[in-house]
Amino acid sequence: MPHSKIDHEAILDSDGQGRCPVDFTLKMIGGKWKPLILRLLGERTLRFGQLQRAIPQVTQRILTLQLRELERDGLISRTVFPEIPPRVEYALKPPGAELLPILATLGDWMKANRSLVGTDLQLLPEPLEAEPGIDQ
Repeated sequence: MPHSKIDHEAILDSDGQGRCPVDFTLKMIGGKWKPLILRLLGERTLRFGQLQRAIPQVTQRILTLQLRELERDGLISRTVFPEIPPRVEYALKPPGAELLPILATLGDWMKANRSLVGTDLQLLPEPLEAEPGIDQ
């Protein structure tokens, strides 16, 4: 099957230095909870506690870390209100909102191909162990 619709420049080397923008993007959204955080914030602005209740499996430390990374990468905003106690709200910024249909497409791809790629939509297995004597 020809891949004529693929923009090779966008995938491989758009900055002229051999760096892959797809790799950068995957690193930005690649945390375990980041896609879910983005989806939740795509519905409405949320406070930290609301996010924690919406994702009960995530620890406070990991949620804080992933929110900071999403903010650093310009995908979400963090607003602190000068109240007692302080109120902090998280919202999706336009670049983060642009990712939502892409994430939905990735989810659709997995649903359509799950029997072909070796997963039943459960958590993926642990990474394969390296063979003895082989450096990673």
